[in-house]
This record gives sequence, structure tokens and C-alpha cells, in this order.
Amino acid sequence: MSGIVAIIGRPNAGKSSLFNRLTGTKDAIVDDMPGVTRDRLYGECEYGGRNFYVVDTGGIFGEDSDFSAGIKSHVESAVKECDAVIFLVDGKAGVTGSDEEIADFIRRGGSKPVIVAVNKLDDPKHDDIANDAYILGFETVIPISAVHKRGLYELLDAVTEILPSDENGEDDSDSDEIRLVIAGKPNVGKSSMLNKILGSERSLVSPIAGTTRDPVDTHAEIDGQRFRIIDTAGLRRRAKFDGDLEYYSFVRTLAAVDRADVALMLMDAEDPCTDQDKRIAGHVVRKGKGIIIVVNKWDLMSGEKKADEITRKIRDEMPFLSYAPIIFTSALSGRGVGKILQSAITINNNRKKHIATNQLNRLMRDVLAFDRLPSDRKGRTLKVYYCSQAEGEPPTFIFFVNNPALVNNGFENHVKNKIRELEDFSGTPIRTFWRGKDKE
Repeated sequence: MSGIVAIIGRPNAGKSSLFNRLTGTKDAIVDDMPGVTRDRLYGECEYGGRNFYVVDTGGIFGEDSDFSAGIKSHVESAVKECDAVIFLVDGKAGVTGSDEEIADFIRRGGSKPVIVAVNKLDDPKHDDIANDAYILGFETVIPISAVHKRGLYELLDAVTEILPSDENGEDDSDSDEIRLVIAGKPNVGKSSMLNKILGSERSLVSPIAGTTRDPVDTHAEIDGQRFRIIDTAGLRRRAKFDGDLEYYSFVRTLAAVDRADVALMLMDAEDPCTDQDKRIAGHVVRKGKGIIIVVNKWDLMSGEKKADEITRKIRDEMPFLSYAPIIFTSALSGRGVGKILQSAITINNNRKKHIATNQLNRLMRDVLAFDRLPSDRKGRTLKVYYCSQAEGEPPTFIFFVNNPALVNNGFENHVKNKIRELEDFSGTPIRTFWRGKDKE
């Protein structure tokens, strides 16, 4: 994932409509993991071989009636923290004084690239109206209609041209290097953990939540293994996004996970399994990354809460991570930290494992022989013809069946568990796809 694009503009310019078109959804990303709160403020866009996040500032910041001090603050944050700006103007209303104030503020606030999109121009014969927007002083002006999808490809072409290339060389294909992302809520000890792993003070450590705002890649070779470790900005509770900066750090955390191989999911031993923990973990799973649950600040725990109690809490509240190892650590004392990198190496190897097709089909024969297969109300029963493992990471398995619609979650999870019995896939999610193949 490369880049964050913020949509800014006056109220009712159509920011949410454009957001929905760019992300291909009527909503922002929805975490479907149990207990994970929905987040309606950001989405992902893929176009022309590029992936980037889109931030709907209307959803974040609300809609004020005028260009108030609040909007100025939001525009300032967007210009400073994102990689590109789509400045949306209402084509029916024309350029207003508020638009000019926003434009002036953008120019004073930073040097990020800006595209002016003049919205609500449903008919091409009205595209000349967009020329009035050049008065705002930006080089690129594109007429669009978010509702009718007019001009969106031109807009996306312009966006992908101005986005920066992938940061920190994450596109360098180095199969020997393991990319670790350190992720977690604010003040859980991410920077301290990075320093302890590296054995040096390479990241600012502060008890103030949100000290680290941007991911910082550190290259290291430890015991002969090369690592790239990303120390991400922490997530703040939504109600505390008073400066807006941490919101963009939140999205950058997601982008950092996207380019990792294995995520170190740091939790506070005194407060594990928060909504933020679940939100991050859900993103890690959705992206197919390896994951280690690291319960930090274990040195501060009293004798009342034992490791097995916290383990049980994590397994109960985050059942979608049943395959993830749990390591209890103290970044301050170093307790348990030595286990993290070895576990990361194991999980990285697990993500690359491949099961022979003949083994998979023997497994499926066993499943077919002894298990009741799903069926529908019309009496149609699922038939599994054969399966194979696809190339790539995480481990992905394709099953050819008579009717994919007959596959339910229970049966799919059962098959995944059977696959895990064949090979050690601890720490890595497994993906399954079901394809129709008529053999009758």
C-alpha cells in the first residue's frame, strides 16, 4: 500500500460520494472479525497497479456551515499528514469565497500535491464550468460527477501520477529479509520494544501517547538473519483525535502493516483485547500477514492475573487469532523479548510452506468419508472434487466443488483446521477459495 489521499472541501461538495466511488463501496472498511468496531472513515483504492488509502475528511471532521477555525485545523492536518489532496469543489455552486480561503490555507500549509476536482458536472457540455476553478491557483483541474462516475478515471490517473513511490524501498524483493511491523495502541511500548530488540536507543521513547507519529524503518542483522523493523505510530482512541494528527498516523499504521511479512501485535498486559487491538489484528488477518501476539509490560503485573488467564481472555475475545502464538514480555527488562525474533522467523517460514496436491486430496477423501457435508433446503449436498494450493503468501488453497454457495463458515473453518493438522501453519492465516466445477 502506498500513500494516503485526503478528500477535502466545503460541506455538501460531495466528498462522501466521491469517497464511495473511489473505494468501490457505500461504506468505509468494515472489520468483520468478532468484536471489531466498524470504522467508516477510511477506505482502500486500487487503480493502475497502485494501492492507496483514501480518507473521507467529511466523515472525520463533520460538516461545518462556514470555513471555520475547525475546518482550518482539519485542512492543515490533511495537507501535512497525507501524501496528496483531492480538493473537491461544488460545480453547481461554483467557486465560492470559502473555496478560495481553503485554497489559500492549503498553499500556506504545505507543499503536498493538490488536484482540484470540480464535482456535480453530470453533463459534458457543462465541463467549461470547471475552468473557473483555475482561479484557485492549482495546476490540475478535472471536471467530474461522483454520482454518475464521470471523470473518475481521469482523476485516478492524476492521483496515481502525483503519489510518491513506495517508501523505504518496500518494493525491493529481498527474500532473505523479514519485514516486521510493530503495531499497537499508544503507549503500549512499541518504541521501547524496538530499542530492546535492536539493543540500542534508535527510537524516541516517551510516556506521552502518540510521541511516534510516522513509521520508521530500521534495517538490522540479528544472529545472521536480516530484518526490516517498522516502528509504527500508535493508535489513539477515536475521541482523542483532537489534533487530527493521530488519525493519519492510524491510517499509516495500516499502510505499514500492508508492507510487512509479520506483525508484532503489542498488547498491554493490564488492558489486553481492546477495540483498537482487535481492529489492528483484524487488518493484519485481512491482509494475510503473519502475526505474533506480544503481551507487553508483564513486569508490572501483580500475581493476581496469571498468564493462563490472559491467554484465555485473548482466545475467547479474539477467536480469529486462535493460530497466533502469544509471548509475554517486558520491553523494560527484556524478559521474553528474545523469543520474538525466533518466532517471527518460524512464522515467516510457515507463510511460505506448500502442501503437495496428493496430500491435500488424501485429506479431502478423509473429510468426505467421515464428515457430514453441507447441504441446502432442496437437498443438494456439497461435492468436493479436488483441491490444490496456489502460489503466494499466505498459504492459499483452492477447492473445486459442485456448488460454492453450499460452503458455510462452519465447514470452511473445519477444512482449515484439517489443513493445519497436515502442516505447521502457526502464526499465519490460511485462505480458502471455492470454485464451481460441474462434473455431473
